[in-house]
Amino acid sequence: MGITIHYRLRSEATDAEEARNLVAQLRSRAFDLPFDQVDDMIELTGDECHIQQHDDRYPHGWLLIQVQQLVPDPREPARRYDVTPEHVIAFSCSPGPGCEPANFGLCRYPATIEVGSWVKRTVQTNLEQWQWSSFCKTEYANRRECDGGYNFRRCHLAILDLLQHAQSLGILHAVHDAAGYWENRKIVAQALGLVTV
Repeated sequence: MGITIHYRLRSEATDAEEARNLVAQLRSRAFDLPFDQVDDMIELTGDECHIQQHDDRYPHGWLLIQVQQLVPDPREPARRYDVTPEHVIAFSCSPGPGCEPANFGLCRYPATIEVGSWVKRTVQTNLEQWQWSSFCKTEYANRRECDGGYNFRRCHLAILDLLQHAQSLGILHAVHDAAGYWENRKIVAQALGLVTV
């Protein structure tokens, strides 16, 4: 799978305005970090949230692929169903050469979905609150043609710094960093000369 950062955001925002404000604060912080590009915030509702409603040239296709959640069938836990959000508030960042885009935001999902082709039944999604689940593979930023280790660290740490800001906003739910920097980010930053003791 390669070196990847997986992350989940979650908010108890009571309405879209509050969720929008949190995503805007996160995006504002992204401009202070060494991302190559920070895209505009997008807001989609209803059918606009379905990737199938857009053609191959839609600029936010990867973001819409990532917002799909999988929920288990209570009768057959090995079977999972895609759940498309009802409301998406998000933005994308380009960390640097070789790195996948990093998507951040908050979504609202339906409380239930209809499943079954012959006999329809209702399945609870258990996707309460505004939330986000995504990942960014940074491994290829380490390629020589992308400026190697320096570029990799810059891209990887920029994403972690933005997640740290999400933590300060109270919306970070979980991080899994395959490189181990998240758990040791202060030590890593000191070793790279980014902070002093």
